[in-house]
Amino acid sequence: MKMRFRNLTCVFIAVFFVGCADSGKPRSNLSDFERPPKNVIIFIADGAGFNHFKSADYYRCGQTPCWPYEEFPVRIAMCTYPVLSAYNANAAWADFDYVKKGYTDSAAAVTAMACGVKTRNGSLGVDIGGNPVLNLVERAERLGKATGVITSVPFSHATPAGFVAHNRSRNNYKQIADDMVNSAADVVMGCGHPFYDADGRAENTPHYKYIGAVVWDDLTQGSAGGDADADGIPDPWVLIQTRDEFKALATGPTPKRVFGLAQVYETLQEGRSGDADAVPYEVPLVETVPTLEEMTRVALNVLDEDPDGFFLMIEGGAVDWAGHSNESGRLIEEMLDFNKSVEAVYRWVDKNSNWDETLVIVTADHETGCLTGPGSGQQPAGTVWNDPANNGPDKLPTMEWHSKDHTNSLVPFFAKGRDAQLFKDVVAGRDPVHGPYIDNTSIANTIFMLWSAD
Repeated sequence: MKMRFRNLTCVFIAVFFVGCADSGKPRSNLSDFERPPKNVIIFIADGAGFNHFKSADYYRCGQTPCWPYEEFPVRIAMCTYPVLSAYNANAAWADFDYVKKGYTDSAAAVTAMACGVKTRNGSLGVDIGGNPVLNLVERAERLGKATGVITSVPFSHATPAGFVAHNRSRNNYKQIADDMVNSAADVVMGCGHPFYDADGRAENTPHYKYIGAVVWDDLTQGSAGGDADADGIPDPWVLIQTRDEFKALATGPTPKRVFGLAQVYETLQEGRSGDADAVPYEVPLVETVPTLEEMTRVALNVLDEDPDGFFLMIEGGAVDWAGHSNESGRLIEEMLDFNKSVEAVYRWVDKNSNWDETLVIVTADHETGCLTGPGSGQQPAGTVWNDPANNGPDKLPTMEWHSKDHTNSLVPFFAKGRDAQLFKDVVAGRDPVHGPYIDNTSIANTIFMLWSAD
């Protein structure tokens, strides 16, 4: 029985996509819809707006686009505002200060992207009434898929946590860590090690901010872990900590479940000591911790063992931390590590999968820092928005920061692979500079729709 996809889209939008419009582009028949993506991989550069991506391109290549994902078939913008806010495209470009109001935090943003529901800032995986809502990891687990989240910041921070846990406050790190450790996820990796500082040096006095002492002890003893496969038997995590352990699991046989906690406190590299305003890589990197790219290759090697496929979220979380501190050099470092991770997935799809069974999304949860080029601002003659100035490869672009907080600006959205074109069917509005844009709830809701066919 054939069915026009336009009808499916309209029904779905009526249920889930409040405020989003259907572009009216139909799919050919239901048989296409009934073969959803086997694997879904979502990249989130936390805090990265258009100029963050562009600045990294200039530094690496001296031009934009620079990376394969920037030429994905779907290249569009995305709005990020939380519940009870909005994005007015004309006002955003007419008033330089407009985007400094009504912005989301990472918790509300990830709830939208992981659960398809707008919520209040600070809320994680719950609706405005504080009720837990289904996330993509939980949906994937119900379909028998392997799942994982990895990040360059604490594993129990908002973005990775929002794909796994539910909590009225993103700041309840220990509760969130408990939920993640006892979840059905198969891979969790990030920072937040209680016995190491920002430079990867061991400390005698632990700081149990991002994980509780009892859960940490259980992890180290090999007894932590929920029932990942619903057979009534606990499935303990295999804990890895050193960079050598991460590298060793990037190829070859793997345990069923891997919990990777890098031996560093809050960020892989952004928080290291030294001149935070130096040009990229002038301050030596911490060599004892894995890169986000190395974590990505481990996660792929673990998850791709599942014949039903997998879901993986990869966050460049410290892009946001560099943005809050207006650290131009470290922003470039974080964006490049993020981009190398995307490149690793691109190579994995070409070698181990294919674009007809895997969907890859690259985006951000919000913009941080109101990053522009020189001379931008509210001028007597009107509002001026200049791009960062390109100074050539391996040279820091000329950048200008106008905030140390998030903004309500649009962010980039790239997609390639199985059913990627569906994101062109859920356009929420049109921006005078960036053109058509989708709402951040469209990510989860489109994937929910595809996976509902299973």
